[in-house]
Amino acid sequence: MSSFDENLKKYAELVVKVGLNLRAGQRLIINNGVTRGIPVHSAPLVREITRAAYRAGARFVDVIWGDEEMLRIRAELAPRDSTDEYSTWHINALTSMVEHGDALLSIACHNPDLLSGLDPDFVSGMQKTHLKNYSPVSALVSRNAINWCVIAGASQNWAKKIFPDLNPEKAEEKLWQAIFAATRVDQPDPVKAWGKHIEKLRARANYLQAKQYTALKYTAPGTDLTIGLPRGHKWISAQSLAENGIVFTANMPTEEVFTLPDRTRVDGTVQATFPLSYAGTLIEDFSVTFEKGRIAKVTAKNGEAALKHLIETDEGASYLGEVSLVPASSPIGARGHLFYNTLFDENASCHIAIGRAYRFTLTGGEELTDEEFIKSGGNVSITHVDFMIGSSKMDVDGVKEDGSTEPVLRAGEWTIEA
Repeated sequence: MSSFDENLKKYAELVVKVGLNLRAGQRLIINNGVTRGIPVHSAPLVREITRAAYRAGARFVDVIWGDEEMLRIRAELAPRDSTDEYSTWHINALTSMVEHGDALLSIACHNPDLLSGLDPDFVSGMQKTHLKNYSPVSALVSRNAINWCVIAGASQNWAKKIFPDLNPEKAEEKLWQAIFAATRVDQPDPVKAWGKHIEKLRARANYLQAKQYTALKYTAPGTDLTIGLPRGHKWISAQSLAENGIVFTANMPTEEVFTLPDRTRVDGTVQATFPLSYAGTLIEDFSVTFEKGRIAKVTAKNGEAALKHLIETDEGASYLGEVSLVPASSPIGARGHLFYNTLFDENASCHIAIGRAYRFTLTGGEELTDEEFIKSGGNVSITHVDFMIGSSKMDVDGVKEDGSTEPVLRAGEWTIEA
C-alpha cells in the first residue's frame, strides 16, 4: 500500500471515529451541499469512508453523486428566466436521513472558479433557489439535530488554483499533503493528536464562556468594529453534542472557538484580510460597514456585485450569524497561502459569518421559534457565509458588563493560556 493510500485510509477512519463519531446501527449519507452532489473524482475517498463506516457498524451508507460542470453548463446556456427550476429528490433523501437521526457528511471538493466569468444575476438566482430548497437540511444542521461533519477532498481544478506553478498531478498531490497535515493525518496517532487539540480548544471556549463578555471590540488597519454578544450566548469549540446524543466534531480541520453575535448590536467597519470565494466568484479587497447590526455598506476591489447579491439573499443576509476567534499563527494560517475554500481559510484567521446563526450557540436556542430566536439576538437566513478578518495586526478586546475591557487577542495571538 502506498503512503497516499495509507493516509487516505487513516483520513477516512479519523472522519468516521472523530468527525462523525458514527455509532453502530446508524445510517450515513454523504453529500456536497454546494454543488448538489459529490464529484466522481472523489470516489476513492468516498469508498474509504464507506469502508470505515461499515467497519464502525453503520447499517447503511448512501452517497449523492453529482457533476459540478453541470452547474456551469446551466449557467452558460439555460434560459435566463429559469433560475427557479430545481429538482428536490436529493433534499428528500437528506431530510429523510437527518430526521431519522442518522449521520451526514459533506465533502468540500469543488472548483473555486467553477462559475467565474458568468452572468452574476443568473448565478445569484440559481444559488438563491438552491439555498431556499436546501434550507430544511440547513435548519436541522444548525440546531445539531444529528452528528454531522464537513471535510475536504482534493481535486485538480482546486489544486491548480492554490498551486498554479505546478502541473495538475503535482498540484493535487501537494493539496492532499496539505489536507493530511491540516487534519493531523500525517501524525503517528491522528486520533490521539485530535484528542489533545480538542482539549486545548475546549479550554479556550470554557474561559470565554466563564467571562460572558457583553461585546467584542476589534481593532486593526481598516477595522474598527464592535460586536455585541447576547445574554445566554455559548462559546463552542471543536466538539458538539447532537440531539441524537452523539458527541461529534463538525469541521475537520478546525482551529476556532465561536459564538453568537447579537443581531442588532454590531457597529463599525471591518476590512477583510482574505479574499472570499463565493458562488464561483473571488471577492477581493473588500470591507463591510454595520449600523445597529445591519450591513449598511460594502465595497470591494473585485467581486462587489457578488457581495451585494449575497447580502440581498434574504432579510437575514444583512446581519451576522457567527463570530469566531482564531490565532493568526494557526497551522493553516502559518502555511502562508489561500485555500480558496472556507473550510480551510476560516481556520487561518478570525472570521465572522453573514446570515444564519447556529441555534446551539444560544442557551435553549434549539427550542425557540424563529421569532423568539431573533428576539433573543439570533439570526435566521437561508445562507451562512464566513469571511476572514483576522491578521497579525489585529487586537480583540472583551467588553465587560461595566464597560471596561480586557485583552483577548493581541497582534493576532491569544492572551489566554490553554
